[in-house]
Amino acid sequence: VQLVESGGGSVQPGGSLTLSCAASGFTFHDYSIAWFRQAPGKEREGVASLGHDGTPYYKDTMKGRLTISIDGDKITVYLRMNNLHPDDTAVYYCAAIWRYALFCYSMDSYDHWGQGTQVTVSS
Repeated sequence: VQLVESGGGSVQPGGSLTLSCAASGFTFHDYSIAWFRQAPGKEREGVASLGHDGTPYYKDTMKGRLTISIDGDKITVYLRMNNLHPDDTAVYYCAAIWRYALFCYSMDSYDHWGQGTQVTVSS
């Protein structure tokens, strides 16, 4: 059972990226999936979550720039990020928690974590 992120990379300010989080060995059925990020020297923070009922939640300061979605087979979750800023530079992680309806900010509560994917925003 594991989560595998992909889609990170380098992009110029104002650009866009779509991150993917694929479940291996299970499906996201009845899971809430969240994206966290950790910038150098900073604590890990939650940026988006998709409740097990399909309701999306976003970090307030990033609303309007993020879209979290899931495929029909509930195997892959996507995070579309638009109008990226240099301070969006971080390692982005996906995580899954069983049957959580809201955005769980307690990282210790998550059942599964991915290894992370680097996003670098720079001109």
